[in-house]
Amino acid sequence: MTTLRTFGRLLLATILLVAGVAHLVDTAEFLGQVPGRLPARDAVVVVSGLVEIVLGAALAGARGRTLACVGVVVAAFFVLVFPGNINQYVVGSDSFGLDTDAKRLARLPFQVSLVALALATTGAWGLLRERWQRRR
Repeated sequence: MTTLRTFGRLLLATILLVAGVAHLVDTAEFLGQVPGRLPARDAVVVVSGLVEIVLGAALAGARGRTLACVGVVVAAFFVLVFPGNINQYVVGSDSFGLDTDAKRLARLPFQVSLVALALATTGAWGLLRERWQRRR
């Protein structure tokens, strides 16, 4: 189980690092997810890319309780960027080769798996459960 968790965590770290760098290299592709009404859309793409790089590095390097905290933050990040995925579907943006509504819609549940992976591979579920029990 530990090997599987480590593999999943490092896979997620790699996904975040690659996506983060891609934000910086091909900003235009990521603009398809940023709602047009937001100001400084280019800056949103760049900052989110930098955040992904930091989170990917933290996932790769953190250990113990710190890793569990990073897992919670990564899961929260995926929840926070989910409206961008919804926006891509609603406005019909073709970014990332998602050139049909069916493809854009099929992508949405993938975000749930990223949240689950962040929580499951970092010990974050245990941390959240512990905090929840203390509040009772």
